Amino acid sequence: MENNGNLKPGRAIAGAFFIAILMKMFLFDFMIAEGHSMLPAIKPGSVLIVGKIAYGLRLPWSGFYLLCWSLPKQGDVVVFYTPRGEIAVKRCAGITEGYTFIALGDNSLQSYDSRSYGPIPISSIIGKVLGI
Repeated sequence: MENNGNLKPGRAIAGAFFIAILMKMFLFDFMIAEGHSMLPAIKPGSVLIVGKIAYGLRLPWSGFYLLCWSLPKQGDVVVFYTPRGEIAVKRCAGITEGYTFIALGDNSLQSYDSRSYGPIPISSIIGKVLGI
């Protein structure tokens, strides 16, 4: 059987899978919102598109940025690791000294945020919410 330069279907599928994994690790991710801390802007069950390179190039599974080209701006909705190691979605209320930011939920009555655990290191940011 002649190949004519075409990829075999198995190689094409494996290549597409590999590219998808790299994109998920470094470029963007999809997450499902839980809880009520960001109501009314983000409802529980909403699918969030998270841009992982909004603020820099971060090594997956680490709190280390290889390159940092931007800091979150006041009003940005960011995804980050809390001091407990949980993933949270909150709004940036401002940058403080020492590369930390204040994270506040829109629903202040039901939000576990910087009012409880203090400023968050910029290195804890996973990405910026780009769409809902």
